[in-house]
Amino acid sequence: MDDLSFEDFEIEYKYLKAIIEGGLGKKPQNVLIYATSNRRHLIREKFSDKREILDDLHANDTVQEKLSLVARFGVTIYYGAPEKKEFQEIVKVLAERCGVDMEKEELLAEANKWELSHGGLSGRTASQFITHLLGKDEKGE
Repeated sequence: MDDLSFEDFEIEYKYLKAIIEGGLGKKPQNVLIYATSNRRHLIREKFSDKREILDDLHANDTVQEKLSLVARFGVTIYYGAPEKKEFQEIVKVLAERCGVDMEKEELLAEANKWELSHGGLSGRTASQFITHLLGKDEKGE
């Protein structure tokens, strides 16, 4: 599953928890679930939820139920935003792997312009920049 997340009104995550952890039925041996998410917290939370929790007799149970989906995945890898130097290093490595033929100074200058208008410093932005350059080369620009 790619880009797994749930809005606060969606309760389907409860069914997914049962599938991952198992229930009364036997879990198939030939099924493995991999999931990615662009969110650190899979279920959307709002400040207004805090007011609802104040009215909840078992507030801790409610919070734990929402957090328990994440606990069912064996590994959580968090990628924070890289620093400028790390971003530039990612760009250089990706450019080398993909055979981008450009002077280092020009490559980094163009990458810096790209990240300013395409979402900021991230590995994804660096990858999209290299894809953009490769597309330009194919078109002969």
